[in-house]
Amino acid sequence: MIESKAQLEEAAARIAVLKEEIGRVIVGQKTVVEQLLWCLLAGGHALLEGIPGLGKTMLVRTIADCVALQFSRIQFTPDLMPSDITGTTLIDFSAQGSAAHRFQAGPIFGNLVLADEINRATPKTQSALLEAMQEGTVTAGGETHRLPKPFFVLATQNPIEQEGTYPLPEAQLDRFLLKIGVEFPTRDELKQIVLRTTSVSQTQASVVMSAAELTALQAAAKQILVAEDVLDLAVKAVMMTHPQETDAPSDVKKYVRFGAGPRALQAIIAVSKVRALASGRLHVSWNDIRHTALPVLRHRIVLSYEAQAMGLTSDRMTEVILSAIEAER
Repeated sequence: MIESKAQLEEAAARIAVLKEEIGRVIVGQKTVVEQLLWCLLAGGHALLEGIPGLGKTMLVRTIADCVALQFSRIQFTPDLMPSDITGTTLIDFSAQGSAAHRFQAGPIFGNLVLADEINRATPKTQSALLEAMQEGTVTAGGETHRLPKPFFVLATQNPIEQEGTYPLPEAQLDRFLLKIGVEFPTRDELKQIVLRTTSVSQTQASVVMSAAELTALQAAAKQILVAEDVLDLAVKAVMMTHPQETDAPSDVKKYVRFGAGPRALQAIIAVSKVRALASGRLHVSWNDIRHTALPVLRHRIVLSYEAQAMGLTSDRMTEVILSAIEAER
């Protein structure tokens, strides 16, 4: 609970220490690390998109190591079955010949679950994972099993290869709090990556935060205040993603088929509160809304076929909306 300025500063300092420790292992990707921490402290799940070899798996594992979370990895393939993720009920036979049912938990039973290349699994298997994300439980053999807390799913997908993939439908994408783009490193970062990974000694992350501390920071973020005028701006940003809105920018009306839903507004406010907490502030500002809107709306704006053919992106539409709001302020 935040009851003083000192406690607020301490919370911000703890987040900074965690970010610094991750940076000891991960070269660059500061924006990705920051947005992943937003997601974890807001209690949500994230979808990471980037070409292979950018260190997405190492990043997720490093975060798990820094926060002492149980890490679990699921490699998605077309032949992966739902029970391979959630677990299954087995029959055990005793020495006397009697039988008893026993639930064998699957890899979903972890604190931090990496769903690698989630778009390679069939929709049936994807749904099994996404049900666990939404409900925090797994049902097998007629029994419901609660997943451990805290529980996060960080899924990855490759934006290049489309053959043999099953893209997540919009309704399922909406379950992810953020969609984070993992960019290719710079020249200097590439050199650092090679030096770190080909030397005899390699840097290992240390535990700098317990799961209980992470949960406490999540609770602290919820105490951050949101002024009504700032909330109105966030509402306006979400409403302007809909082409039928009268005050939507002309580009949105022309190139967007469907806008973001209520979960987008919830996500913007939740993540903005975390950003404010990490900055040592007790209130959300417009600057928080502006920075969090991009990863929140990235997978929630459906573009028209014409826009896709022209190479336009949802980020471009979000920037147009944010610029329009700033011009009116």
